[in-house]
Amino acid sequence: MDLGLKGRLAVITGGSVGIGLAVAEGLAAEGARILIAARGGERAGAEAARIASTFGVEAAGVAADVATAEGCAAVIAAAGDRGGADILINNAGTGSNETIMQAPDEKWQSYWDLHVMAAVRLARGLVPQMRGKGGGVVLNNASICAVQPLSYEPIYNVTKAALMMFSKNLATEVIGDGIRVNCINPGLVLTPDWVKTAKQLTAGSGGDWQGHLQGVAEEHADIRRFASPEEVAHFFVFLCSDKASYSVGSTYFVDGGMLKTA
Repeated sequence: MDLGLKGRLAVITGGSVGIGLAVAEGLAAEGARILIAARGGERAGAEAARIASTFGVEAAGVAADVATAEGCAAVIAAAGDRGGADILINNAGTGSNETIMQAPDEKWQSYWDLHVMAAVRLARGLVPQMRGKGGGVVLNNASICAVQPLSYEPIYNVTKAALMMFSKNLATEVIGDGIRVNCINPGLVLTPDWVKTAKQLTAGSGGDWQGHLQGVAEEHADIRRFASPEEVAHFFVFLCSDKASYSVGSTYFVDGGMLKTA
């Protein structure tokens, strides 16, 4: 099936690992050109080189902390140097662990900058590039926690909920320019962060991190397992494609039955 992605430039933040890297690979497999943005420029460059070699597409990495205005500007400039973005995947993010009563202003602000302002700034810079090319796609990677929060990470929950609402507002604003905006709320995805956390939590009790993760899956997801990053990436790739031409301003859950509401 031709998804109509050949030659399009896809910008993926947090694209050197986990879901972002899987999305980059999935888009490259469809012939898209890839621009990976990550704080670790060396890793971004290495993964881009691997993708270029594996899929025979143009791919590059850019060192950028998108939680900062300067980092976003670097990504926007890199896309402009390559003819302008057709696709933006706002994927950069990380979990949190705090209570509302104890978390300082600085922690709230840092997550707001990473999960919300990065998407705002990149939209302001890349939407005009898309407009000049006749259209494009913006996908925001939020979380099931945007609507079904986990108690130990209120800052993550709140900022991801804001990202979901930003998606709806941006979609309304730019659909007249042929730019489709949607939000994806994944559930449990087996990223390196989950593995690292599980190993830390089980280090003093035998080290059965796989068993710990299986317990998490059985508690939360009807499917009783984590998704692979590639499983979630398939959905991202579809929403980027011409086959999703009527998908506008929506939030899609890819969660293995974790969401407990209709």
